[in-house]
Amino acid sequence: MTGLRVGVLGCGDIVWRRMAPTLVAAPGIDVVATGSRDPGKARRFADRFGCEPETYEGVLKRSDVDAVYVALPPALHAAWTERALAAGKHALVEKPLTRTRAEAAALFARAAESGLVVMENFMALHHSQHGAVAAMVADGAIGEVRGFAAAFTMPPRPRDDFRYRQAMGDGALEFGVYPLRTALHHLGPDLALVGAVLRRDGTVQAGDVLLCDARGVPAHLRFGMDHAYRTFYELTGSTGRLTLDRAFTPPPSHRPVVRIERQDRVEEITLPGDDHFANIVAAFADAVRGRADLTEWTRMSLAQAALVDEILARARIVDL
Repeated sequence: MTGLRVGVLGCGDIVWRRMAPTLVAAPGIDVVATGSRDPGKARRFADRFGCEPETYEGVLKRSDVDAVYVALPPALHAAWTERALAAGKHALVEKPLTRTRAEAAALFARAAESGLVVMENFMALHHSQHGAVAAMVADGAIGEVRGFAAAFTMPPRPRDDFRYRQAMGDGALEFGVYPLRTALHHLGPDLALVGAVLRRDGTVQAGDVLLCDARGVPAHLRFGMDHAYRTFYELTGSTGRLTLDRAFTPPPSHRPVVRIERQDRVEEITLPGDDHFANIVAAFADAVRGRADLTEWTRMSLAQAALVDEILARARIVDL
């Protein structure tokens, strides 16, 4: 395969601002069509990004589309990704990949049977800052890891936002998976749920989750859409503490600052900027072309989905 021909399902904000421009600019990728339920919206996207307007079904029927980027609300991911695989298309799917582990496992199995690629678009972890942090921790920057904490919170969204519609997903868990997936990244895939509380008003508005690994190292995660905006994570250790702000949504121009606090000194390390959107698009294209192995990425997606299942089943629910 020389060029990867991509169709887009969905015309939401993340597509307009970040993913469509990234796909259009990516070497070796040709954006062929954009699908929407709204013909006017499909036309606006198509005019801006130099492709053809379509319905969702129209994108999947096109013989000149090799792969799709699925950017629909979470409740629609499983069905439309399944249709994409049935049409012989690879799929890059917004996070969370599906609402349940069973749905995710079924998609991965179908893709494997068909020789196709399904990849969860967890672009944040394709930023080089996370590898740099992991290397610092492995080199003993904070001693032995004793705990992890992370948060992704934001102010209330416009009332027509899909996160407030129960039929479209699990509310704030749509971005609550960021701290969850990052905990898996740094502590490993075998985290267990200790406890959780979810605040709900129709859909989940906010939540706090406590996990731990087999050694008893805890991970405290917070997410919500009735807070001040913040994205950060922190690793505490036997000799120090490491903090990374703007951990999940930095623009390419942002140079991340890692703050390491020890008993006798504080150190701040400025890292290079990076474009995690471009990185994950390149990783997906490499996987489609057989140049990358997604086994571990798939394993983490399934571990994440299993924990979300358990959180929803076992959390204490507080109705607002």
